[in-house]
Amino acid sequence: PMELMECTAMSQGYIGYHLQKGIKKELRIRKMPWHVASVVTQVAVDPGDPAFLNPTKPIGSFMTKEAMEALKKERPELQFVEDSGRGYRRVVPSPRPVTIVERDSILNLLDNEYIVIACGGGGIPVMEQGYNLRGASAIIEKDLATGLLAKETDADVMMILTSVDNVTLNYGTDHEEPIKNMTIDQAKDYISQGQFEFASMLPKISASVDFLECGKGRKAIITSLDKAEEALKGEAGTTING
Repeated sequence: PMELMECTAMSQGYIGYHLQKGIKKELRIRKMPWHVASVVTQVAVDPGDPAFLNPTKPIGSFMTKEAMEALKKERPELQFVEDSGRGYRRVVPSPRPVTIVERDSILNLLDNEYIVIACGGGGIPVMEQGYNLRGASAIIEKDLATGLLAKETDADVMMILTSVDNVTLNYGTDHEEPIKNMTIDQAKDYISQGQFEFASMLPKISASVDFLECGKGRKAIITSLDKAEEALKGEAGTTING
């Protein structure tokens, strides 16, 4: 057994290693001069966030009801939910990110021609206690951390890569409608209609709206990895404009 904070830090490190190695190799092949660095990133959360009283984020492996009940008996502090008919999973709090602790380090690297890999897994959630940062047993929604990172680095474009090429209205029905462009107001209207799934597309749209409302001349793009280059040119994906 390992604390969630250590799990997130370890995954940031080993995934960051593979990403920076691959990106640097491609940069050299293309004769591009930039450097690449991974930052083990802490993200501050509010200890009073109501999410701590209502764990909703499923983590870990699927379990049978019998296995779940046995673990619950051994560790009664843990909470579980039945997940999509596939079994039971542990749920943990998912507080909103407030600030990125390593913001200044990330900005310094960007100013010195580094491509920066940061906020992996939503960041390591921490709470300020005087001069100390205490880790929180929680998981931050990675899309919300992405939006915060884009805001705090004053980015012009935030691109979220996912498993679908476009944001879609009426998803999963016979009346699916891919969206190419949205305004902030349209995005808010679709959210109020309940168009986006709570655990998948909704955080991406919410993060995009939050990012766009904090600066002018920005745009947010949601698409798949395969369509990323086309989406930057406005030829694919869904673009949300401020």
